[in-house]
Amino acid sequence: MKRFAPPLVLALLAWPATAAAPPFDTPAPVAYMIDLSSDAVLYSKDADRRMPPASMAKMMTVYVAFDMIKKGELKLDKQFNVRPETWKKWHGPAAGSTMFLSTGENVSVDNLLKGIVTLSGNDACVVLAEGISGTEEAFVQRMNQQAKRLGLTNSQFGTSNGWPDEGRTYVTARDLATLAKATIEDFPDLYKRFYSLREFTWGKTLGSNADITQANRDPLLGRVAGADGLKTGHTDEAGYGFTGSAEQGGRRLVMVVAGLTSFNARISESVKFMDWGFHAWTTKPLFTKGKHVDVAEVQQGSAATVGLVAPRNLAVTLPGGSAGNMQVKVVYNGPIKAPIKAGDHIADLVVTTPDTPPQTMPLVAETDVAEAGFFGRFWAGLKSLVGA
Repeated sequence: MKRFAPPLVLALLAWPATAAAPPFDTPAPVAYMIDLSSDAVLYSKDADRRMPPASMAKMMTVYVAFDMIKKGELKLDKQFNVRPETWKKWHGPAAGSTMFLSTGENVSVDNLLKGIVTLSGNDACVVLAEGISGTEEAFVQRMNQQAKRLGLTNSQFGTSNGWPDEGRTYVTARDLATLAKATIEDFPDLYKRFYSLREFTWGKTLGSNADITQANRDPLLGRVAGADGLKTGHTDEAGYGFTGSAEQGGRRLVMVVAGLTSFNARISESVKFMDWGFHAWTTKPLFTKGKHVDVAEVQQGSAATVGLVAPRNLAVTLPGGSAGNMQVKVVYNGPIKAPIKAGDHIADLVVTTPDTPPQTMPLVAETDVAEAGFFGRFWAGLKSLVGA
């Protein structure tokens, strides 16, 4: 049963009213933006259209590797061999973006990830996939398992690198943003290590045997303050796309644009979009990490209630910097059945303003609540029968 705690009374409700959500227009057929500080959707244009991701699919390949590294199942210094068959398939102009791997060489996971993220190497993706799972097909199964776990309900992967595959691989802008958010929040150290490199050097030129240095194609790096990821994509079928993120003043935005018609349009529209997100909107703090917000009723527990706290700094995103008639409430399905562990996500904070969709943020259990003993359960059942 869904329970609504009494509306919270916050000083924020005294802010003066402002204009409606700020307007924005883009020639990108698909565009989407979320504010991770509040999980507010700032902009949505055909965000659930299924589309080919091109190299933005590589974000899932990287997510799978990051997850294995975090769990201790994969080491950054692990070496994978470049099979001659793989080199032949992903070598030359017809093979798209390349890390310029050489046949038979051993390459560390660390360098392969740099080749994927910074250089968008199709060859690096397949070598990593084969090294982890034996075949690219087996690795793709891992990708789809992770996509399902993350709730990417309109995405499917058929390759490790997003190469056109007759429509087997598809995503949506909303799912790409969800994947970007999960990457940033689940693996902050790995994200910082790999996603903001400006350039990477690997491989040698023919003849002169000079080092090959390639720049990161991220259109925000060096153009928007705080930009640090994520991934571009381009094929004739998909057009030019980008999933990006930047953080300013503790506020992080994630954006997606897709279907643009040129490299330069991707740069200009990405910069314009991210600048709009930071300048036309602002956030106001609600609760700091660990702050007690409310309580929830507990069923068959050693305590009748459990405290609800903010798992991170929570804020509301507003147009123009203020809002009127804002409502804040706690929602949960309860009573919540024990046992409960501290940190379990058991409720949500829902903020409603006149000019934005409801903004929903997680609340977690403040303490452990053990299951009640026999007499405790008996007494709770008796009270429920008599309506006490």
